[in-house]
Amino acid sequence: MLKVKTPRNHRVRRELEKRAPKLVENGKKTLILHGTKTSGVLNEVLKEIYHLKKGKAVKFSRKNENIKPFENGGETSLEFFSMKTDCSIFVYGSHSKKRPDNLVIGRTYDHHIYDLVEVGVENFKPMESFKYDKKLAPLIGSKPMIAFVGEGFENVEELKHFKEVLLDLLRGEVVENLNLVGLDRVYVCTAISSNRVFLSHCGLRLKKSGTKVPRMELVEVGPSMDLVVRRHRLPNDSLKKAAMKTARDQPKKKVKNVGDDAVEGKIGKIYIPDQKVGEMAVIDKSKGVKRERREAKLKKGDHGHVSKKQKEDST
Repeated sequence: MLKVKTPRNHRVRRELEKRAPKLVENGKKTLILHGTKTSGVLNEVLKEIYHLKKGKAVKFSRKNENIKPFENGGETSLEFFSMKTDCSIFVYGSHSKKRPDNLVIGRTYDHHIYDLVEVGVENFKPMESFKYDKKLAPLIGSKPMIAFVGEGFENVEELKHFKEVLLDLLRGEVVENLNLVGLDRVYVCTAISSNRVFLSHCGLRLKKSGTKVPRMELVEVGPSMDLVVRRHRLPNDSLKKAAMKTARDQPKKKVKNVGDDAVEGKIGKIYIPDQKVGEMAVIDKSKGVKRERREAKLKKGDHGHVSKKQKEDST
């Protein structure tokens, strides 16, 4: 039997409640790791990804020898770090002669590897190399827009998968309503070829347009880089089916005597108590009732009552 550990204080209990499954999950956190060997360019890339995801990212600075995402047995340490930091997206950087400046971006489900995309970084330009008005610098934690340009994101299988991974990595918190003033940056992803994507980060400048909707101009603020897709691994069917399940909404409290109809919509039932007509007191003052009584007496031949006109005729 496995021993179930219970929290000893309120702080630990709150942390466990945050990590527990919910009907509406929290925003995804990103785990950034280094491989056994990394280059100077790759270190700058990982540092700027951490800066862009600040507040929703965890960065490890030590080298990790046991992490090999695409090999059997090389995912155990990665899944352990994912569970320890409660991160569902990871970025792993490594450098070798065969695969220089290599980035592996992946997602996890229930702290198990869900899918992987391996890309090579080329033509990297850091934020420091761009000159612009610092007033246009995007605020940390602001909601970005993401634009995908090119038919490759719809036609090429590798780029379609890479698009899904980039969306989860860059989009931040999922919101229903957004103020236009809060939009201050955009990620532009351009499919140059069947395996190459140009990624740039731009700030938004709002200008007058003569209408209620302002005109927007893009100012490149960095970083920018070419990402060459090398390998990718799709999720298996069983894990994908489990990850795609949607939780039912909390059942609404049943309202008594109210139902729904496909045509008429909401229908209500009204219960009226028995009126007991036989016990009701009926007032007999209507003219129609008197006339019916006179007609009934005439039919029976009751001549006991003589009208005034008949008395005058008899005299």
